[in-house]
Order: sequence, then C-alpha cells, then structure tokens
Amino acid sequence: MTKQVIILLFIILSIDVNAQYISGVTVPNANAKLVVDESDLSVKFANTITAEDMLKHLSVLASDEYEGRETGTPGNAKAATYISKFFSTLKMAKAKEMTSYAQQVAFTFSKWEDVDIFIDSTRYKHLWDFLAFPNMNSGANVIQSDNVVYLGFGIDDPKYSDYKGNKLAGKIIMINKGEPLKKDSTSWITGTSQMSEWTTEKKLEIAKKHGVKMVLIIEEDIKGMLAKHRRKLIGFSVELGDKTKEERTSANHAYISSTIAKDIIGKKGKKVIKSRKRSNKKGKACDVKLKKPFMMNLSKEENVLLGQNILGFVEGTDKKDEIVVVSAHYDHLGKRGDDVYNGADDNGSGTTTVLELAKAFTLAKSAGHGPRRSILFLLVTGEEKGLLGSEYYAANPIYDLKNTVVDINIDMVGRVDEKYTDNPNYIYVIGSDRLSTDLHKINEDMNTKYGGLTLDYTYNSESDPNRYYYRSDHYNFAKNGIPAIFFFNGVHADYHKASDTVDKINFKKMQNVGRLIFHTIWELSNRNNRIVVDGIIK
Repeated sequence: MTKQVIILLFIILSIDVNAQYISGVTVPNANAKLVVDESDLSVKFANTITAEDMLKHLSVLASDEYEGRETGTPGNAKAATYISKFFSTLKMAKAKEMTSYAQQVAFTFSKWEDVDIFIDSTRYKHLWDFLAFPNMNSGANVIQSDNVVYLGFGIDDPKYSDYKGNKLAGKIIMINKGEPLKKDSTSWITGTSQMSEWTTEKKLEIAKKHGVKMVLIIEEDIKGMLAKHRRKLIGFSVELGDKTKEERTSANHAYISSTIAKDIIGKKGKKVIKSRKRSNKKGKACDVKLKKPFMMNLSKEENVLLGQNILGFVEGTDKKDEIVVVSAHYDHLGKRGDDVYNGADDNGSGTTTVLELAKAFTLAKSAGHGPRRSILFLLVTGEEKGLLGSEYYAANPIYDLKNTVVDINIDMVGRVDEKYTDNPNYIYVIGSDRLSTDLHKINEDMNTKYGGLTLDYTYNSESDPNRYYYRSDHYNFAKNGIPAIFFFNGVHADYHKASDTVDKINFKKMQNVGRLIFHTIWELSNRNNRIVVDGIIK
C-alpha cells in the first residue's frame, strides 16, 4: 500500500459522515484590511445604518407603551403602525396590488374555560391526569355516556380493522397509540418493520367518519407530553385563519393517563389485556364494552383577531421580477400580569435592523443606485405563536415563490451570549449552506471584504439539539425550496423574560451585524446570476 493511499484512507475515515452542514467558526484575519472607502457604493449606503438610529427605533418598539407586542393585542397593532409610518416616511413603495403596507392575517385564539373528566364521582384534572388541545376540539360543552368502548388501536384498514362489525356512532371510545405488531415486531398492516400510515391524526379522522363523539387515547407519559406542548395547552392556543366557521375533520379527543384508563376499565382488565394480545398475536381486533359512566366538560373561549404582516418594497431594475426577501418578526410575548415582556432583543433588534436596511436601500434607489433585483422587506407577526405570520405569507405570497431568490432572516442580533462575552464582534449564522452553496460563499466573502465579524456556525449543525434552523421565520421559505440565511446572537439570561430590555442592547454590535447583512443583500440583489439551489429540502 502506497503512502498516498494510506493518507487518502486516513482522510476518508476522519470525515464525520453525519456532519452534512458546516458547524465550525470562521475567525477573521486580524491583519486583513477591510474595504471602508465610500467610493464603493456598498460601503457608502451600508454606512447609513447607524447605532444611533437603531437606538431611536428600538426605544419605541420595546417601550412599555407597546406592551410586549403580542400578536392580536393593541401593542402589536401599535408596532405595525410604527413600521408602516416609517416606510411611508421613506416613501417606500407598497408591494404589488396592495393599497397599504399591511397584509391582513386572521388568527383564531382558543382557550379552555372548563375542561374536566368525571368517571363515576371521581374528578380528573386537566394537565395532571389528561391533556386536551383546545384548538383541536370543537368545544362541545358536555360529552357523556353510560359506557366507554375499548377499541384496541382505533384502526380501520382492509388488513386490520377495529371498527369491523361495530356501530360506534355517538359512542365514546378508548384506544391505544401505535398499531398491532407480530412477535418479530413487524406490522400486521404493512407486513414489514416499516410502520403503517395509521398515525394518531388518521385515527381521529376515521373516528369522525364513523360518528364517534369522543376518543380517549391512552398516553403513558402525560408529563412529557405536557412539557413538549406546554405553550399550546396553557393559555391561548393560536391558529391561522378563522377556524370558528370550519368543520373539523377529526373527532373530539383527549390524551388520558394510565390511571384514568384503569379506572374506566375497572374489573374488565383481563378482557382488555386479552383483547390486546389477540390483536398482536393474530392480527384480529376485539372490542370490550366498559360500563363506566363517563362525562367530560369541553367548554372553551374562542376569538378571531386580525394581525398584520407589514411589507415594504424596493423595485429592482433589469432583474426586478426576481425577489430578495428580508424578514424579521416584530411580535413578542406581551404582558404577564403587570410585567411587560418588552422583547428588545427578541425581536425588536431584528425588526430595527430591517428598518435600517430598508432605509439604506431606499436611499440607494433615490440616489440612482437601486438594486437590480427587487427587495421585499417583510416584518411578520405571529412568530411567537408558531411562525404563523411567515407561514401565512408563504401560503399567500404577494410575489410568486418561484421568483423568490432568497430569504435573509434576522431574529435576535442585539445581545452577546456567554460564549462571546469577550468578543461582541460575532454572529451565529444558520442555514446558509443548507440549500445553496452560493449563499454561504457570498456571506463569507462579504464578511471577509467588509465585515470582519466572527461567523459561528455551531447552530447550523444538523445535530444541534436546539434545532434553531426550524424555529424562526426563514424556515417557511426554506421548506418551500428557497435558500435562507438566519442571523442570530444566541440566547442569554434575559431570553423570553421581562428583563429583555433596551438598556442591555449592544448597539455597536447591532450596527456591525446590520452592515454585514446589507453587504450580503447588496451582492445577492446585484450579481449577474441568481444563486444556485443545490441543497436538499429538510
């Protein structure tokens, strides 16, 4: 074996096959000279982004007067008005066929008023003994019956059916999660180790078609499920659109603890166990009628409120039909009692940066140096409720997504995390190489030429447990095949707390990040060729 072959094998074996995306750190060359001469137009207009102007914007947006900008509240509406007025002051164009800067977005807020389960005279408490999602149930006041039918896995498939021979209209059923498996752990339905498509959602849809009025799903880990879905279960649950006029395709349902299940089963435990064994051993269903009086309150409050995405537009020249989107969410958490969650960093900092970028490109256009591609400045609401504002835009785009070249998303860029306490001149970059190697290279090149920031890709790793790539508004573009890059300063002690206030923002750092982003947008909007899409959508 030659020395060259040995070296080649060592290199191959050293590659981490799981490291599909860059996750290292690009440290700037301390001796390199950055381009600062304003004869370079990118420098000239980037320099209009200033820490002083950022302070002015953020002092308003993150003030107590705006009450934390929660979606659907007067404070959120005030922020939308502020952004619109600023765009108007810039004399910025409105997006195509829009008469204002606002894209109206409807949200349905739902919350339980009364939700309890009673079995005989025993009361079981929501969040302790069972979980029911207000946005996934119709709120049918009281559901009750003298008995509950144990229906195995709640599946109705040609190869296995728990419904065959049963008339269940108007009944309450109790089911297990999953599906029947043979001794070798293969599925009775697929005949392989691959599980079938009988997810919980599909089970609820078939229950609805059979007229079942309530499905009780046995859940072994109520606490774990609560931890995972706390925001949807405590307080208001929020959905896009007016759901009050839609008929639900799924049956009413609740996830019940094994304690509740045992109480319902009572003395018929052996029959239920036998039924489940029969399902797994022979692939045949066997229901059990459980004579236990059951009642559940499902009374909920439901309101439809309007929110707004705010859109400003800078039309391009010879490539104006190609769109560069610059996004940030302007909503935050609102108030909790008397405490105002100002959200200065999250995401007043990103909103402010987008306003400054909009100003810089408007000034460039007014001076006769507008971009070749058009730029849409998109400030969205509903991010804290589940990326809802950007989801709405992606589903109802003003400009065809096929013509959208890239999304540059800015979410938290005004603070310094613990890792960079001694070096505030940094930013985490997420997603840049996931769908386009061009996008990644352009941002790196602009940083080398103009920025001089430390670019940290730690959170870009596919194995990052925080999964930030999926948790901000750029993802609603990325999942549609549009390359996206997300700028982020990392979390800190004040993240999602009332202490996230303006006095803790590092405006010099914000300015530097904003200027780097400007240079990247300048290149993306003016280069000859649209960036290549050579990644895989995940």
